[in-house]
Amino acid sequence: MMEESVRGWIKRMKAGDDAAFSELYAHIRDDVYRMVKLLVRDERDALEIASEVFFQLWKSHRNYEESRPFRFWLHGLVLRQVSSYRRSLWRSFRLAERQQKLELQHAQATTEEMIVQKEAQDELLKELDRLSIKLRTVIVLRYYHGYALEEIAQLLDLPVGTVKSRHHAALQKLRNIQGSKIILEEEHIHGT
Repeated sequence: MMEESVRGWIKRMKAGDDAAFSELYAHIRDDVYRMVKLLVRDERDALEIASEVFFQLWKSHRNYEESRPFRFWLHGLVLRQVSSYRRSLWRSFRLAERQQKLELQHAQATTEEMIVQKEAQDELLKELDRLSIKLRTVIVLRYYHGYALEEIAQLLDLPVGTVKSRHHAALQKLRNIQGSKIILEEEHIHGT
């Protein structure tokens, strides 16, 4: 993100310029949605949480301290909304629906290349889904967003040692899954 542009939009928002929020929204919506989608996986839930993130951004933009990186502050909003959402819903009744969607998506693949690519991406995402939210959050922040472990600790308000422990445990679990060699690279997570 271009921090200068973001700071300008935030200043305009604080001055009451509603158009500035629209510009900021257009600039960050894809980043917010991707992060939420990686943590939540269900499209409807992700859309609902992303909407809530933008509502919270609108409500709390006056609390943003310009000395802090905006992206870091924004990801804090995302993590808080994901945590809040997880606490407020029982998600077990959607497991069967998700499985049906995955089966339908696999059935609609038209070429062998798309099938192979989708299977590799699904395998990694399935393995990420098996991790607890605490471990998955550290992996998404580390490998998808490129945060250092110290930054993750600050973002999650945890000791660095706890984050390192979660990072190590998550990687160990991913490596031990039936001998598979999962490599956490951005293209695997993005599916490109």
